[in-house]
Amino acid sequence: MTTPPEPPVLTLHEGTLPLLVSMPHVGTAIPAAVAAGMTDVARHVDDCDWHLERLYAFARALGASVIVPCYARYVIDLNRPPDDASLYPGQDTTGLVPIDTFDKAPLYHPGGEPNANEIERRRAQYWQPYHDALEGELARLKSLHGSVLLWDAHSIRSRVPRFFEGRLPDFNFGTAGGASAVHGLAEALTLHVTRHGSGYTAVANGRFKGGYITRRYGAPDNGVHAVQLELSQITYMREARPYPYDEALAARVQPLVESLVHEALDCVRAAS
Repeated sequence: MTTPPEPPVLTLHEGTLPLLVSMPHVGTAIPAAVAAGMTDVARHVDDCDWHLERLYAFARALGASVIVPCYARYVIDLNRPPDDASLYPGQDTTGLVPIDTFDKAPLYHPGGEPNANEIERRRAQYWQPYHDALEGELARLKSLHGSVLLWDAHSIRSRVPRFFEGRLPDFNFGTAGGASAVHGLAEALTLHVTRHGSGYTAVANGRFKGGYITRRYGAPDNGVHAVQLELSQITYMREARPYPYDEALAARVQPLVESLVHEALDCVRAAS
């Protein structure tokens, strides 16, 4: 029997607006060689940012560039530094190559965790191409428009005791404490939710201040403005296996997400 080919590392849609939407945690594929050493829980890819391509379907129609990976964060986390330095010192986080789930269920059989050579292999094979493509597309858009907005799209369950107490706000905007984008962008987006969100909650630079992508590429003085949105999954889907998309919930929140992208673009253009 012929082994089916592995999917590509990523897909990149090149748009015309000064806008790149990155979705580093939507991948669900796990290479067969990697899956062979993993526990049964890994195949559920529970910590995926489910359905974001569907929720952000408006982005391509709008004219945005969109970059998405094919492989799951359980293979390698594209939103972590290549040296695996902690983004939140003193707080519990998962690493460049996670060894457990958000609920601390082991992803590998005892003694089977990836060693340094395997981590480097995955970094070169899966992490580096995504970042090369992201950096290249930012450069292309910046050359066309002078400045560009990088919208790093994420989602997470509304309750993950490992990382935060209680229920997470619905919209969590991160600009690395204001360093990765035009001054006040995260606060403006939070205010937009308050004014137009019909009861949704929002916070600027709270528990999620932006991961590696936001911090690495956001350089407002050089025309690149990066913001991360960590959206609570309870706003658009069911947070239990098999994690179905909820049409009614999504229909309510999707127009707000789209309007937030427009708001961010307006802020970036005004700062140019």
